[in-house]
Amino acid sequence: MPVLQSLNLHRHDRGDETTITLAGELDLDTVAQLRAMVDDCLREGVRTIDIDLSALAFCDVSGLNVFLAVAARTATVKGSLCLHHPRPMLIRLLALTGTGFLLHRLPRAPEVGAWVPAVVYPRLLAS
Repeated sequence: MPVLQSLNLHRHDRGDETTITLAGELDLDTVAQLRAMVDDCLREGVRTIDIDLSALAFCDVSGLNVFLAVAARTATVKGSLCLHHPRPMLIRLLALTGTGFLLHRLPRAPEVGAWVPAVVYPRLLAS
């Protein structure tokens, strides 16, 4: 009997911001759910999308690809997408692929007008 993979998504809106919580497995069979939810958010005028990964048990390369695709789509409407609470495995995948910019929002430093990282994971990235 085949094992059914599942992904549960929960969306919590706050004006033009939302948090999408993922629970389960993000892979080739489930990425369409996340893509559809982000598309709905953008269509409804949401411009800041935070994705809570604390309950995500698994993410493969198709999950990484959908994160990159929805981040690009969000940027085209002058929005932002940020991943929060990833497990060490996903942090490592993002570091190895040079896509760690998805992990944190980059607030503007008022004194110099430059962008600086809000969060750094040196211990995990060094391993």
